[in-house]
Amino acid sequence: MPVREVTPEVDAGALLAGAQFVDAYRVAIGAAGLDARQACTRMVLHWPRWIKVLVGLRNIIVAPFGLKTSGEGMPAPGGMIGLFPVVSETPDRLVAGFNDYHLDFRLVVDVTGDAADQQVTSTTLVRTNNLLGRTYLALIMPFHKLVVRSMMGAIVEPAR
Repeated sequence: MPVREVTPEVDAGALLAGAQFVDAYRVAIGAAGLDARQACTRMVLHWPRWIKVLVGLRNIIVAPFGLKTSGEGMPAPGGMIGLFPVVSETPDRLVAGFNDYHLDFRLVVDVTGDAADQQVTSTTLVRTNNLLGRTYLALIMPFHKLVVRSMMGAIVEPAR
């Protein structure tokens, strides 16, 4: 199933007021019968090896700047999924993410459609807080589309 970029359909102001970056990707999952938590779990916990390597490298690079390497210890009313605290959740929508010194972000996973024809949309929202955040966002943008597309593919094929 192809992952395609779509126009974001979220209320960015309600999810992350002042977000300067918002994008969304969608994949059809047929009759997989997933809810938003299951879709997010597949996305986050079944990363391909190359994403794990990039995240590890990112964590090494940002450590001297005091940036967080995960949302551990942040408010997580819905617990954690991988590195991400769950901020809010319904069966159809999960919002994860946290605020950091350099930027604040949210990952929104929406499941729509009927039981025979579901779609999952992943929306990323980012609000930068300073020059470091703007620089960081500019540096990760070349990788963002590849990472999100790969994560979305893991919803369809979690055993990759």
